[in-house]
Amino acid sequence: MKIRDTSIQDVLIIEPKVFKDSRGSFFEAWNKENFNNAFNIDVDFVQENQSTSRLGTLRGLHYQLKKPQGKLVRASYGKVLDVIVDLRKSSKTYGKNFSIELSSDSNTQLWIPPGMAHGFLTLSDYAIFNYLTTEYYYPSDEYTILWNDSFLNIDWGLDGIVPELSSKDQMGKMFKETDHYD
Repeated sequence: MKIRDTSIQDVLIIEPKVFKDSRGSFFEAWNKENFNNAFNIDVDFVQENQSTSRLGTLRGLHYQLKKPQGKLVRASYGKVLDVIVDLRKSSKTYGKNFSIELSSDSNTQLWIPPGMAHGFLTLSDYAIFNYLTTEYYYPSDEYTILWNDSFLNIDWGLDGIVPELSSKDQMGKMFKETDHYD
């Protein structure tokens, strides 16, 4: 696997080695030993989530404050624009955002350490999005930052398209109104 840094501290792009032949392809999506050795950390995933979305669906920006989740994310079908915001006040990239296109064609993954808000926009007609998490989902601990917060100024690449949002995401709060990590 190839590992690349991003403009956000501790966030990494992972490009797995893909083996292709006339039958299709194979790649190792997750290997605890290889992952932990490559990053010199001890990550233990406790939950895998999968969502399906149609074109224009925007999910996020979500985070858990008391029980933050690290995430290893990928699009197993289709294409999404994945977006993160650094909420760690002690980080040199606090308040900054990063986005990357993830697709089943590239198999690229993104490691998102605890302390980030996360969301994605579906760019293909249909997408399946998978993520492993280091902490369980606690609905009572989930917070949402408004996707179009003017302070964050995230370029979702919508080009006039109105994204489809859940009621929870429509009621997200502004970055400056939400609690962050120390």
